[in-house]
Amino acid sequence: MPPTLAANAEKALPDPQRWKALVFISIAQLMVVLDATIVNIALPSAQQDLHISDANKQWVITAYALAFGGLLLFGGRVADLWGRKRTFVTGLIGFALASAIGGFAGNEATLLGARAAQGAFGALLAPAALSLLATTFTDAKEQIKAFGVFSAIAGGGGAVGLLLGGVLTEYLDWRWTFFANIPFAVVAVLGAYLVIREPEGSRNQSPLDIPGVVLSTLGLVSLVYGFTRAESAGWSSISTIGLFVAAAVLLATFVAVESKVRHPLLPMRVIADRNRGGSYLSLGLAIIGIFGVSLFLTYYLQVIQGYSAVKTGLAFLPLVVALIIASTQIGARLVNRLSARALMAPGYAVAAIGILLFTQLDVDSSYAGGILPGLVLLGLGLGTAFTPGIALSTNGVEPRDAGVASAMANTSQQVGGAIGTALLNTVAATATTDYLASHVAGASDAKLLQAQGLVHGYAHATWWAVGIEAVAAVLALIFVTAGRPGTVKVDSSEGGDGPSDAGSAQDSVPVVLH
Repeated sequence: MPPTLAANAEKALPDPQRWKALVFISIAQLMVVLDATIVNIALPSAQQDLHISDANKQWVITAYALAFGGLLLFGGRVADLWGRKRTFVTGLIGFALASAIGGFAGNEATLLGARAAQGAFGALLAPAALSLLATTFTDAKEQIKAFGVFSAIAGGGGAVGLLLGGVLTEYLDWRWTFFANIPFAVVAVLGAYLVIREPEGSRNQSPLDIPGVVLSTLGLVSLVYGFTRAESAGWSSISTIGLFVAAAVLLATFVAVESKVRHPLLPMRVIADRNRGGSYLSLGLAIIGIFGVSLFLTYYLQVIQGYSAVKTGLAFLPLVVALIIASTQIGARLVNRLSARALMAPGYAVAAIGILLFTQLDVDSSYAGGILPGLVLLGLGLGTAFTPGIALSTNGVEPRDAGVASAMANTSQQVGGAIGTALLNTVAATATTDYLASHVAGASDAKLLQAQGLVHGYAHATWWAVGIEAVAAVLALIFVTAGRPGTVKVDSSEGGDGPSDAGSAQDSVPVVLH
């Protein structure tokens, strides 16, 4: 066989280590997702130990969110340019070192710096992990199974973080919520060196778009911080409005620049595809719902029902189990028979029904009758929708764009999480204040009134979450037109990045849904 044909034949063979690679990629993704919630439960203990003021405690969460959300697009392009495996390993090592610094932190500044570093290295790690998954699995049916596992981790990892954070804080110390990341990172790094192999000829050799990096980073940081600021300062404050205006101007300028430069950070072809665009939008909105509901249920169980941190984490396990079952057994199986739209729209609708059940909670609601059914429906709905949704996020992209397409999926979820936490928490707080003001006159039990006011606020905000989840279903129905699985070659005729070593016919990306 001629050398060229032999090379192409070898290149077309599936990676024999691909299922082992999935394990280590999933471990890394779990570490990143866990860290979004594991520190939340430990925050009161860390605040007391390090003498962090009430005004500054939010920065333990915000520092991570700002760095992670702001640098994701940059991290995705670094993976395309520098190599996904190298970026993956660098992100893991940096994340582990930042976690160690956070665990040993002796003061507020060190802890906040460690959280920002975690976010920055997470922004390298997350898109590299997803793009490695997209390029490692070349068979359409196998790829959808791999995305099912990845989706289950992406959706359920936050709930696992609540459980693990509760266990570590209650039985060890808050510092172990940082140290717990280190074994995950060590195992994933060893696995990356031993089994993960990045396909040849899939890098983007174009120069880095520095103006795009600056504009996108500042724009996303302003947007994420704007929602975070709204939670504490209010939506009408000058600082909140100023941040949103700055975000709008910066991101609009970013889009204008990207449409004109020769080598854009975010090629417009990545987001212009209606299936990918619909996927990014619906994923971001769906995350708003689950983040908001998780927040309210955590407060409801601990403040109203008196659950311990560990018991609260255990209460979320049915959500995790339902997500895993739906992602790996329902979504991954049915996606081979049904269109993406036929799974995503009903999945988000079922999730909306699950959230709807939480609007009926009162002070005396039981777990089995009031909370468990909603958690199961939420998990089943999101698990079914997330598998095709995350698969679509890298569907049909050229290999050189896999990292930045993956980064867009992560960005939509990160921004969605920030919006969900800030928006719904503000709505709940306002509703609680109004309820207490209107009922205080005839109240005989101040403690009961306070509890009723909190539950009223949670329910009011949960109605918003129901509506947002329903909008995600509608967007999936309108924008997602992808049919059944198949394999097509990407169209590399579009301009924007110039010549690349990933443009041959043999380099076409396996398309899960087209």
